Amino acid sequence: MASSATKKAAASRPKPNRPGRYTGWARSFWMLFGLGLIGVVFYVWAVSANFLNLFGRMPNLKSLENPRSELASEIYSSDNVLMGKYFRENRTPAEYEDLPQHLVDALIATEDARFEEHSGIDAKATGRVAAGLLTGGGGGGGSTLTQQLAKVLFRTRGDLNDGVLSDVPGLRMLITKTKEWILAVRLERSYTKREILRMYLNTNDYGSNAFGINTASKTFFGKKPMQLTRAEAATLVGVLNAPSRFSPKFNPARSRLRRNWVLRQMNKYGYVDAQQLHTDTLQPMKLDYQVENQNEGIAPYFRVEVSKELRQWAKETDHDLYSDGLKIYTTIDSRMQKYAESAVAEHMKLQQKWFDQQWKGQLPWRDESGRVIPGFLATSIKRTGRYRSLQGRFPDQPDSVKFYLNKKYPMKVFNWNSPNNEKEVVMSPMDSLAYYKRLMRAGFIAINPLNGRVKAWVGGINYKYIKYDHVRQGKRQPGSTFKPFVYVAAIDQGYSPCYQRPDVATTFPAVAGRAAYTPRNFEGSYSGRTFTLRQALARSMNSITAWVVQKLGPETVVSYAKRLGITSPIEAVPAVGFGSSDVSIYEMVGAYSTFVNKGIWTSPVMVTRIEDKNGNVLREFIPQTREALSEETAYLMTYMLRGATEERGGTSIILKTGFKFKGEMGGKTGTTNNYSDGWFMGLTPDLVCGMWVGGEDRSIHFRNGYYGQGSRMALPMYGLFMKKVYADKSLDINTGAFPKPASLTIETDCSRYYGGPGGQRDTIPSDEKLNQVKLEDLRGEDI
Repeated sequence: MASSATKKAAASRPKPNRPGRYTGWARSFWMLFGLGLIGVVFYVWAVSANFLNLFGRMPNLKSLENPRSELASEIYSSDNVLMGKYFRENRTPAEYEDLPQHLVDALIATEDARFEEHSGIDAKATGRVAAGLLTGGGGGGGSTLTQQLAKVLFRTRGDLNDGVLSDVPGLRMLITKTKEWILAVRLERSYTKREILRMYLNTNDYGSNAFGINTASKTFFGKKPMQLTRAEAATLVGVLNAPSRFSPKFNPARSRLRRNWVLRQMNKYGYVDAQQLHTDTLQPMKLDYQVENQNEGIAPYFRVEVSKELRQWAKETDHDLYSDGLKIYTTIDSRMQKYAESAVAEHMKLQQKWFDQQWKGQLPWRDESGRVIPGFLATSIKRTGRYRSLQGRFPDQPDSVKFYLNKKYPMKVFNWNSPNNEKEVVMSPMDSLAYYKRLMRAGFIAINPLNGRVKAWVGGINYKYIKYDHVRQGKRQPGSTFKPFVYVAAIDQGYSPCYQRPDVATTFPAVAGRAAYTPRNFEGSYSGRTFTLRQALARSMNSITAWVVQKLGPETVVSYAKRLGITSPIEAVPAVGFGSSDVSIYEMVGAYSTFVNKGIWTSPVMVTRIEDKNGNVLREFIPQTREALSEETAYLMTYMLRGATEERGGTSIILKTGFKFKGEMGGKTGTTNNYSDGWFMGLTPDLVCGMWVGGEDRSIHFRNGYYGQGSRMALPMYGLFMKKVYADKSLDINTGAFPKPASLTIETDCSRYYGGPGGQRDTIPSDEKLNQVKLEDLRGEDI
């Protein structure tokens, strides 16, 4: 046995470390490390699961697989031309193949140089940021492209910040960054690097209401992304850091400095050489800047009406017209729309010139006796948004309201004679109201009567400045354009277009609450001569129209108007045949189309189909149809309406004699009391057009019939439009005859009544006016 001294010596010697055994401090370190790791794992899980609602929501798997960003819905013409967009954020996605390589290189060099190496989190960059924060030295940004994408796609700093701890100082950003790390890793697992780059460029805000690279390229440079130069691509990448601060439009010097920094980053990481860097940094900033908005594009009035039609469908089908990236295909023909807008502009510029000349130095708002309406502007201003806003701002302070209504401000107004139809002025709201009240307004629509498809729609003279639509929204008295509903009732009752009546007065006797009524002809007199019904309609004779109304009864006329698609309230009064009740141009073209379409009424159609962002058809639109007239009656009405362009004295004869149109063409002019409204309806075998011209208020109009009749106010617009349409052979418009039934039971050859073989000649002197004017008088120039 060892002695006690030996044992004490052995016990006092240091013991060697054995495998698996640790000193106290090491054991504590690893224990704390393990607990910390468990804590981090638990924390990440808790954030992912929103444990006890402490951290706020996280996107579910479905949202991750289909991340939602607002996409503008696009609206196309029938010939596949982009007309405009519906959006809250103007974004149209680009495919990766549509992106130039130098754009991708610029983005990676600027925002995430190790993008291809990490899986959502750049450990080196994150460590650099952490070290900088600990030492107080900054350290730069540590977010990867994927983290930035997660922030924008899932709104981590807005929508997802709704947990109990989200408002605790210091924790909010930690929780937010954690979510972005988690989402970045998930995105990297779900998508390829190319898909992430594409989503990033398509998602971000570039300023100027441009979301996504497609819209940004068009807004700032008028190009598609693939057409961007390297310097232009660097400019747009530079904008991403702070769209307002680095806007090439509003901060060009700062934007150029930022662009050149991006180019130097590309050089630093080997994407461009020194010579390319030198060349690109010297490039001037050349912009082709144009912000897309609802005022721009083809047929803005039409697009607004389409949106009204589709909102209910979107609501019923859980779609969002302004963010789902829908493709909406319409019936509009972009070529016809261009010709319609051109015709309206050309004609209305001349109408405004004449109107201004007639009322130069005088107030145009007059009562039926020609006296200035007292307080007209003071009453009108109360219907404006500016007045209501001031009333809310200064309740019970009329002097303050009056002060701001008369305070002058710099502004732009619509003006026919200025570049881009805009003029910079200094006006008060009252001045502006008076200015716009003096502007003549117009509406125009063209429709294919065989299928109801709207081919052109011009709701006013300028959508940017005057939003009110005069095609469908506006309703005015149609004047004599309502007369065909009188004559179609007569034809349907068995009267022939050749039936004769004398041009004498017809009086509707007085009844309770209504005085006796004797309609007068436009000239104010009666010739006593005999005319066929076709002649009477061609010359728009009120005397014979009144006789037909009296013979059939106003109720019959109303019933035929309703049968032909007029939905506005129509009063069954003696004046019904002269357009005494307000209707829209939209209703009128639908009704007239029935005559051309063999008696089948077809509801006007604006949209043919809607597709989702992936091209799947969501809905196709089929027009409503119903038989309103027999084929024979319908054809006889086209024959009757042709009389305006074929009969001597026809109110639309200038379409043949002046514009030199060939083939069969029908028409009907309309003029209302005091010349407040000028109308024209024109029809050919596959196109029916309706148009109206007048003041915003009925009290604003031309002073006499020389300028104020429908054949001068509206008809030339049709001639200008059709001249362009016929000249465009790609449109393939039918210039032949209206389809005729195999047999007719009612006489149409009226030649024996006037000037035909064996018939009595028309004895009306050839120099009698009968509302006719020369083409150069209508246009103020030779055509």
